[in-house]
Amino acid sequence: MADALATITRRDGFGMVTIRADLDRSGDAIAEAAGLAIPGVTRITSDGSRSLGWMSPDELLLILPAAETGAAIAALTGALTGEHALVVDVSDARAVFDLTGPHAGDVIAKLSPADLDALPADGLRRSRAAQTAAAFWRIEGGFRLIGFRSTAQYLDLILRNAALPGSQLAPR
Repeated sequence: MADALATITRRDGFGMVTIRADLDRSGDAIAEAAGLAIPGVTRITSDGSRSLGWMSPDELLLILPAAETGAAIAALTGALTGEHALVVDVSDARAVFDLTGPHAGDVIAKLSPADLDALPADGLRRSRAAQTAAAFWRIEGGFRLIGFRSTAQYLDLILRNAALPGSQLAPR
C-alpha cells in the first residue's frame, strides 16, 4: 500500500543455525567458525551477509544465506568437538520479515511492549508480536523480525494490519 506506515516483506533464502554452548568457554571457537564476533548480551553482529545474534546466555542464532548453512554447521560442529554443545539447523522453523520505511518502528510498537527507543543500533530484542514469540533488530531503513514458521501467516496479517495507512501512533 502506497500510504502504509511501512513496507512489510516476507524474506526467504536465509539459513538459520541455533548454537547452544558455554559462550565463555567456546566463544572464540564459535566466532572463528561462524566468521563473526560473538555479540554482547542482547546484541547482534553482522558482516552484511551473515549475522550472529545473542538469544540467551548460552544460545546464539547464526543467520546466513541458505546455501551456506551446511558448511556453517560442519564448521561449527568441528569447532565445538569435545564441548557440551548443540548446533542445529532451524531454517525451516523460522519466518523472516523486513519492515522498512519511516514508520517501521511504529508497526512494531503497536505489537510489542519493547521500548524501541532504547534499542541500540546493534541491539537484538526477543519479545512478542501480539501473541507470538518474535525477535527483531535494526536493518538499514527499518527492522528485521523473525518468528516461528508455524505463525508466519498470523505474523504477516498482524504486521500488515499494524501498517495500515492512517494508523500512525501519536507523537510521544
